[in-house]
Amino acid sequence: MKAIVFDSTDSSIEYTDVDLAEPGAGEVRVRIAAAGVCHSDLHVRRNEWDAPSPLVMGHEGSGVVTAVGPGVSTLAEGDHVVLSWVAPCNECRYCLAGHEARCQVAANVVAPNGVLQDGTSRLSIDGEPLHHYLGVSSFAEEAVVPASGAIKVRDDAPLDVIALVGCAVATGVGAVTNTAAVEPGSIVVVIGCGGVGLSVIQGARLAGASRIVAVDVRAEKTALARRLGATDEIDASKQDAVEALHEILPDGVDYAFDAIGNTATTEQAIRMLGLGGAAVIVGLPPTGARASFEPLVLAEADQRILGSNYGSVRPSIDIPALVDRYMDGDLELDLLVSGRRPLAEAEQALDALQEGTALRTLLIP
Repeated sequence: MKAIVFDSTDSSIEYTDVDLAEPGAGEVRVRIAAAGVCHSDLHVRRNEWDAPSPLVMGHEGSGVVTAVGPGVSTLAEGDHVVLSWVAPCNECRYCLAGHEARCQVAANVVAPNGVLQDGTSRLSIDGEPLHHYLGVSSFAEEAVVPASGAIKVRDDAPLDVIALVGCAVATGVGAVTNTAAVEPGSIVVVIGCGGVGLSVIQGARLAGASRIVAVDVRAEKTALARRLGATDEIDASKQDAVEALHEILPDGVDYAFDAIGNTATTEQAIRMLGLGGAAVIVGLPPTGARASFEPLVLAEADQRILGSNYGSVRPSIDIPALVDRYMDGDLELDLLVSGRRPLAEAEQALDALQEGTALRTLLIP
C-alpha cells in the first residue's frame, strides 16, 4: 500500500510503498477514507516532539473495517469507523473510572514508542520495521489499529467529513463539555480559530455560553468563528489580545481556551480570566515549552488552569454522539474543511497548515 513516511534524520516526507501486516489479537484493519492534517503532525515534521522515526504519519481519520483480528467481537468487516488516537484498554483504573482519555495503556502507545499495544509494529518496508504514529498512522491507504481505537459510527454519515471528529472536533467540543464543563450563560474566549478552536467555539455555543469571543491573527478565521457561534471577535494582528478582551469584557471571562498551545497564548489565556475563571490548555505546545503566571493573582481570584488531553473524551461514547450531532445539524463540520488533496500531496497540505492558510485539509487515499 501507499503511505506517507517521515524520517526525522533529514526531516523528509516521502510518499512510498509500505507493507502492512494483518491485524493481531484485539486489532482491526481499516481502509482509510480520509485523513485530516493536524498541527500535531506539524510538531512531528518540525521535530518539536519526541517521536520515533521513520514513521507513518497521521492520527485523524475515518474508514471501513476490512479485517478483524482474533478476539474482536465489537466490530465486523464493512463497519464504518472513526479512528481514535486514544485506544482505551477498558481495564486500567482510569478507564474503569470513566476517564478513558487518561488510559495508561493508551498513554504507552501515544508516548514516543511508535508501536501498538503489544509493543510491536504492523508497518515495514522491505522487512525493516516502521513506527506507528499515536497508534493510528492514518496517512496511508490502510491502517491496523486496536479495536478500541476504531469507533463504529452510523453508516449514513459522510466518511470523509467525519474524519475530523477523530481529533479536532472531539478535542475542541470535549474541552468545553468534559474538561471545563462550561455552564449555560458562561462567558468564553477562544484563542486560535483553526480546526480545534472552531470546534471549541461550537462546543461553547452548544453549552449555552452567553458570550463567545474569538481571537485570531486572521480576520477570515474570526469571521468564520462568528458563523459558528462567536458573538465577538478580536484581530490579534492589529491589537493586544488581552487588552482588547478587557475592553470588551472589563471583568474578564469565565473560561479562556488556548487552542494554539504556545507560551504567549497560554499566558494570554490566564490574563483574560475573571474571578473564578478557568484557563483551559487545549492546543499542544512543543516539548519543553514553559509558560509563566503570577500564583498570587491566581489564588486570590480563585482561578484555575486546566489541561485538556483529547477533550477528556470517552471515545466509544462521545465520538458516535458527535457524529450524530453533525448529522442532526447541531455541529457544522463541512466549514472546517479547507480542501481535499490526494494522499500524495501530504507535504503541500502540511505547508498550507504551517502558513496559516488552511483549517483542516483532508487527504484522500
